[in-house]
Order: sequence, then C-alpha cells, then structure tokens
Amino acid sequence: MLIVIALGGNALLQRHDKTDARTQHSRARQAVRAVAPLAAENQLVITHGNGPQVGLLAAESTRDATLGSAYPLDVLGAASEGMIGHWLSLELRNALPTVPVAALLTQTLVDEHDPAFRDPTKFIGVGYEPHVAQAIAAQRGWTMRQDGNSWRRVVPSPEPRDVLDIDVLELLLAHGTIPICAGGGGVPVIRAADGQLVGIDAVIDKDLTASLIATRLQADALLMLTDVTQVEQHWGTPLARPLHRVTSSQLRQMNFAAGSMGPKIEAACRFVDQHAATGGTAIAGIGQLTDAADILTGQAGTLITSDADPAGAAELPVQAAEHLRLR
Repeated sequence: MLIVIALGGNALLQRHDKTDARTQHSRARQAVRAVAPLAAENQLVITHGNGPQVGLLAAESTRDATLGSAYPLDVLGAASEGMIGHWLSLELRNALPTVPVAALLTQTLVDEHDPAFRDPTKFIGVGYEPHVAQAIAAQRGWTMRQDGNSWRRVVPSPEPRDVLDIDVLELLLAHGTIPICAGGGGVPVIRAADGQLVGIDAVIDKDLTASLIATRLQADALLMLTDVTQVEQHWGTPLARPLHRVTSSQLRQMNFAAGSMGPKIEAACRFVDQHAATGGTAIAGIGQLTDAADILTGQAGTLITSDADPAGAAELPVQAAEHLRLR
C-alpha cells in the first residue's frame, strides 16, 4: 500500500507544550515511533502541520527591530518546513536505518484571486487572552479570532491548486525513499501574468494539500493523525457520538468546525471520492497519532470510504491487517 500520512500540528506540538526546540524534537520522535512500523510493508509519504511553528516565527519576525519589515508567510512557511523536516528525517533515519529518507521543500500553487485572501480564517501561532489579542492586533495589524477559550491570529488560507513537486515525489518513491513533504500545506506560490512563480503571504491547509498529493500519487490510503481519538458528530455537545466507519456523503451531511475537524473531513471526502471517480478503491482515516496502524485496520479512529464502494473499500484494511498491526 501507498499511504500518505498527514501529521497534525497538535500531534507534533500539543496545546500545553512550550515551543522550544527540545520539546518539538521530542514530539517529532514520538510521531516517528508511531508511524515507522507502517513502513515495514508499505510505502509512506509524510506531510505535517506547522501552525504553531510558523506563528512563532511570525511573532519573532514582527518583533525584530533590526528588520525593515517582517518576513512574509511564504518564507516563514519554508523555514518551518525545513525545521520540522529536519527533526522528522533525523528520527526516521534512526528508526529505519536502511530506508532512504528525504525532506523535500514543497511549493504549492494557489490562485491569487482566491476569496480566502479577503477573508482570513486559518489559525496560526499561540492563543492569547482577549485583551492581549486586541492589543497585538492593533500593534501588528493582525486579524484575530476566537479559538476555544483564547484568541489566535488568522491568515489567508487559499485552496491548493497544484503541488509543483509531484514529479519529484514520484521519483523518490520509485527509489524506495520516504519523502517528508508539503509541511504546512507547502509553500504558497502564485503564477504571475508573465508566467513567473512568486511566493505569496498565506498558509495552506495541510490536510487539503495532503489529499491532493494522495490523489495525484494514486495512494491507497490517506491517514490524518491528530490529538483526538476519532471524529465525533455533534462534538462538544450532549448529543456527541463517535463515528467509526462512515461514507463521504454521510459526512457531508454533518457539520464540523471550520477551524479544526472541518478541513480534515473535506480532505478525506475529496480523496476517497476522486479515487472512486476513476474506478479505484481508497480509504481515509482520522484519529490519534498512537493509533496509526489500528485506524487503517478499522479498529480505532474513524475510517472513511466513498459512497461508490463502501463495502469494498472497507475490505482493504482487513486484507492488509497483518502488515499494518503494530507489534
């Protein structure tokens, strides 16, 4: 199986964690321990979030009095992609010394006219008390929105239209390499009127980019790992109920928070439906990092299939169960 694994920002750095290097490296090590066993019988592509990291870098850049202007988000996204890719590649090489690993700086094409540039919604960075958030917004010109009990910066999050390094990923996979790519959804770039590529001040949802990569590579599975055990309908209410196996159309009839589970649901539905449209069979899984293998076998998390083949897709993890089970 070819499995695209999207490591969530909360899987790499939990909300209560400090954003120092030692903590983040330790979390990367834990993430690798959870997913490395899947490489025994499968090809892996690993993507990851970068919200806390790019938020930290943006805050530091804004405060730096020696700079004429703060670094734009495309540059900070590239910096965080390199930083996290470094930690993940170190730990993958330690865990799988005979398997080649490559951290690939990935550029993702977006449309400069995407409506997201007029309505920023993507959370980055740490949370603030309301009065602190208001002061920071006024001082730095940031847009702030409430996220749970705190307020966080929001930035434009345009749709990923193309991943410019797909051919490189195919080459790496053909040589048995595990690519670490599309950190934070990839570095956002636009194509100017003269055809030249230009970086743009935005961040891209990592799960939507992971879904696009999984589709373009014709992967068998898309696995989105976060800090929740499974998807819940009516999450946070007395009516909450866990979803174990569900189809894309069933999910599309439910409501999920745009700032958290919503993008994962959309990414999963796009992947399984586009795969089914070409006659293929694929699954998507959402769940806790430590349950990585069990999500794919349907024994943990939430397993998502297309409406075109809900039964056939559910057979896929059963057939692969011997290879996917952590031992």
